[in-house]
Amino acid sequence: MRAHGVGEVITSDLARSHETGQIVAEVLGLSPPRVMPELRERRFGVFEGLTRDQCVQRYPEAWAAWHAQTGVPEGAEALSDATARMHTVLADLLDSSALVISHGGVMRLFLLDIFGAPPPPMRNGTTYVVEHDGDRFRARRLRM
Repeated sequence: MRAHGVGEVITSDLARSHETGQIVAEVLGLSPPRVMPELRERRFGVFEGLTRDQCVQRYPEAWAAWHAQTGVPEGAEALSDATARMHTVLADLLDSSALVISHGGVMRLFLLDIFGAPPPPMRNGTTYVVEHDGDRFRARRLRM
């Protein structure tokens, strides 16, 4: 582990996360980031890559169910599945001193689950220290 306390950088395999991880690893003098697809953003199925207007036009029933929080679009990942995925991947990293770079949507779901309330708005680069006390996850936001 280096003087800054970070042993490695781990990112999702999506470009925006991985590119950020490469920059951070270089600045910290670490090896290139390890890639974990499990850190990806939540899947939105048939809504992927579409604007809200396009979702409404192409999939009006699915959009209405999504908006009312009574269903997910075809091929999308349920909230509970995305949250469970993040719990699993972060639990697997408990013994590491990793700096994990993921995506706002899926991290907000994880934080909502452990806080029991929505976290404050997250901008790009928002950083949380996530720990586990042997019983449950805890997180605190770093102010930079």
